[in-house]
Parts: sequence; structure tokens; C-alpha cells
Amino acid sequence: MNHVENLSPQGRSLLNRRSFLGTAGLSAAGLGLASVLSHDGLLAEEKRTVGGKTPIRPKIDPKQPYADRAPHFESTAKQVLVIYLPGAVSHVDTFDYKPELFKLDGKKPPGLPSVTFEGPAGNIAKPFWEFKPRGETGKRTSELLPHLARQVDDFCFVHSLSTETSAHPQGENFMNTGFTMEGFPSFGSWVTYALGTESQELPAFVAINDPRGLARSGKNNFGNGFLPAAFQGTDFNAKNPPNNLSRPSTLNRGADRRTVDLLQRLNEQHLERYPQDADLAGRIASYELAGRMQTSVPAVMDLTRETQQTLKEYGVETGSSLKQEYAKNCILARRLIEQGVRVVQLFNGSDPSGGNGITNWDSHANILKTHAMQAEIMDQPTAALIADMRKRGLLDHTLVVWATEFGRMPFLQANGTGRDHNPNAFTCFLTGAGVKAGTSYGESDEFGFKAAVNPVSVYDFNATLLNLMGLDHERLTYYHNGLERRLTNVHGKVIQDVLL
Repeated sequence: MNHVENLSPQGRSLLNRRSFLGTAGLSAAGLGLASVLSHDGLLAEEKRTVGGKTPIRPKIDPKQPYADRAPHFESTAKQVLVIYLPGAVSHVDTFDYKPELFKLDGKKPPGLPSVTFEGPAGNIAKPFWEFKPRGETGKRTSELLPHLARQVDDFCFVHSLSTETSAHPQGENFMNTGFTMEGFPSFGSWVTYALGTESQELPAFVAINDPRGLARSGKNNFGNGFLPAAFQGTDFNAKNPPNNLSRPSTLNRGADRRTVDLLQRLNEQHLERYPQDADLAGRIASYELAGRMQTSVPAVMDLTRETQQTLKEYGVETGSSLKQEYAKNCILARRLIEQGVRVVQLFNGSDPSGGNGITNWDSHANILKTHAMQAEIMDQPTAALIADMRKRGLLDHTLVVWATEFGRMPFLQANGTGRDHNPNAFTCFLTGAGVKAGTSYGESDEFGFKAAVNPVSVYDFNATLLNLMGLDHERLTYYHNGLERRLTNVHGKVIQDVLL
């Protein structure tokens, strides 16, 4: 039977010698042209970011997902401490001095909104605390935070921040993950995904929750999103160590060690049979880290090793019980940084049921009382933490970020005692490695209502933080659902003026 007769015309053409040679010649020419274009840098890469850059993906060994990795470029900062204050700290009552508020106190100038997030707006209110010039720079800050005020010469304030939402859950998400929706990796996860950690005895990323509980967005603030689970934050604090670290009382040390050794041999044998199973390797690495944490975590949490002078400076034995617990968290944060943990996120405030100025900084009523209560908890321990890290040389290689999700309005709510949410202007500050000290970047308008000079988006802010860690925010990506995802979405520019 002649099988050629059963072929289509296209099939018969493939059996034609002249056609085959002609096609082969064109194919060879095409390959040669592609090689020349690639050599000259004119051939497009397979994957590009929105900005046209090639992604930089960290080379991660599934068996050692936390191994120390090189940054994209040299940087001074090797570690980062994020001090996050849920609830929205009032910038006009702390660090953003606005003389016009004193002149217009009790009045309602034109151009300001009549209704804001929680309802009708009241009149302009001057700061509830006196502002004074501080340090050699003469930076004016309020009496609400006197301990932090003594260090203004070491801080870089960003006064022109704005955000895309005026709701707390979305605001926390946006500040900490770059997106208002849930399910995206946090800043700490991106950093540890890119850099790993120098410490192999402790987690690469630790979230120290407030003594009162989680913030409104909960674990999303330090979650891994679609990044590998190894890069989510491990949350514990000075009062509540990680669960299940202690050996059961019915198991002695020798039997425990033999059990761990047996499991390790079984895991290694299984991994040899399935060497491409990255999930299995990641789980094994997590279990092995948990085993090492049985000794490393109790040691790092043992505050009895601190001197009485250190405990006094942090305020561990004075003030409210919440302040004392937060002070212990601050010492824990310093100890984790000392042990080489890459990212530490320290929370001051929780939000399990709305806050209302009691569990966090969300002062919709009686701001004079509620902000003062939060400041009593936060100010001395935080200032002591930063000063202690500087004294010990930790700020030579550690970036410190003090942040909140948005600001508060320069006018009162209709109740006459609280300030509503202000997404249009707020203040955060940086200090430590790579940051210009004693400076202020950007300005809000005369009322502190909107960012006016050198406005900074949350995308810009996060791009700058990654840059300080030696990471290009446009090239640090993860391919997910057909997109090159990144912390700054498709936006963001580095604020060069705050960098050394």
C-alpha cells in the first residue's frame, strides 16, 4: 500500500528533498541571526518586567531556603527593623508642625471637606501638645513623644506620604504588602526571599506582635502571600514564645535526640528518592529550623541576661503593664537583630475589634487621652531601643523604619474630641544604615491636610526601603498567575534625597 497517497499536500511537501533543504537552510539562517542579535544585546529576553527590566530571581536551594544570599547591589543596610503603629498616628500632633493650625484653631476655612471617613467634619484644632525645637537641627516635635524627640538629629522624616485608602485593614495591607487586598507577600517576606538570613538558628523574619494581640489585618501584615511558605514571618513576643518548642515532660533529652536523628535519616532517604520535590525539601528545612529553635529561642528570649540599667532605660519596670510588656518586646527585637535575624517587625498596637484609641492609635474620640495612653506605652521603650542599637553599633548595618498606615485630619470630628482618618498626608521616619540623618523630606500643605511638596506614595516608600537593602524594586519579582509580581506593583520610584 502506498502510504504517501494518504498524506495531505502539506505532509507530502515535507517529503520533498528540495523543500526540506530549503526549509533547513532558512532555519539555520534564522538561528544564526538570533545568535548574532543575542550577542549584540538586541534580542528580547523571554520575561521582562513592566518597566522593561529583566527579573532577578534569587537562586534558592530548597534544602537551604534561608541561606544568606547576595543583594542586587552593595548596600550598607544588611538587616531591617520595622516599628509599625496600627491605627494611624496623628502627624499634626507629633512630628509635622503646622503654625497655621494655631492661627485657625476653632475655625473652618474654605476648601476643607465637610464630610470625612466617619461623618461630618468639625473645626480646625491646633495640636493637643506643645511643639518645641529639638537638637542641633531645631526640628520641632511635640511634647507627646519627648523621648523620641531627643533623637531627631538622627532621624530622616518623610512628611509627604499619602495612601490609597482610608480604611485600616486595607491601609495596613497597603503599607506592609503594597496592595490593599489580601494575599500578597509582606515587605519582610520579599526581603527574606531575596536575601535569606545570616542566622541559621533563628527564623529569617520575626514578627513581634503587640501584647494586646494582632493588628487589624492580622497575619497578612507578615504573611508570605504567593511566595514560598518558608518566607512568612514567625510571630511571637516576649510574653508568648513560639508554640510547641518545649520537649514533653514524658520524653527525656536522649530519647528526643534519637527521635530527631531518626527523622532526619528518614527524610534524607526520602529526599534522595525524590530529589526534585522542592516542597518536601522546604518542609524538611522548616522542621530542622524548628529543632534548632528549641535552644536558640529560649536563649534569645532570656531577658535575665540584661543589666538593671538596660531594663531601666527601656522602662521595663515603670509605667503601665502594657508599657512594660512592650518594653520587653523592644529588648527582644534588639536581641534578634544582634543574632543576625534579617527582618524584625515590631508592632505597637493591636486591632482585634476596632481599637477606638484604646488598643491602638485610632483616636476618633478624646484624642488627648487616647493618644497620650498609646504614647506612654510606645515612646520611652522605642527611643531606648533605637538608642541602644546605636550604642551597640547595630545601626551601622541595620535600617530602622517607624511607620503607620495613614495620618489624621487637622480638624476635629463632629464629636469635637477626635480626629478622623487622613489618607492624604502622614509622616513616617527612617534611621540607621544608609539614611541621611537630621533631615526632613517633603511637606504637607499649611494645614497638614494633603501632601504638597515632593509627594511620596507608599510605592515610593517601599521602593526606597528595598533600595536601602540593596534590592532593585523593579527587578525583585515572582512569576505568579501570568504576571511578574513585585512589592511595588507597577509603580514606585526611589527617594534619592533620603539616601547617603
